[in-house]
Amino acid sequence: MAQNVKLRSLKDRIRYTVIFETILLTMIVPAGMIFYDRGIWDIGLLGVVLVIKAMILNIIYNWIFDRIEARTGRVASNRPHKWRVVHAIGFEVTLAITSIPIYTWWLNITVLEAIIIDLVVTTFIVGYTYVYTLVYDFVFPIKT
Repeated sequence: MAQNVKLRSLKDRIRYTVIFETILLTMIVPAGMIFYDRGIWDIGLLGVVLVIKAMILNIIYNWIFDRIEARTGRVASNRPHKWRVVHAIGFEVTLAITSIPIYTWWLNITVLEAIIIDLVVTTFIVGYTYVYTLVYDFVFPIKT
């Protein structure tokens, strides 16, 4: 049954990721500049580094998640609410594991401070991910 489920193409996943990260960056960088009292180049460059990392992880994560879901015979754009929540939280956990060392080094802060920052950012992004993916699936549904 899974082989009959149409999945998003690489091109579609790249579009998803680029739009997602662009919108996110325009929200997060100004907040980081205010919170850390640093310039756009410092926080903006940190944002770009984190976005590039997130974009690469996003493509890999969604590719794996879609294939797991396809085994149940479900198309990604028809994902039920509980799986959208699992999807968003799982992705943010993956990002946290890879972001905390970057925050620590870049901002010259302790690991505990980096974890707190990541929890605040992640809390925002989990909600954003849910809403963004829901809107994306509505605007760009998978044609079955």
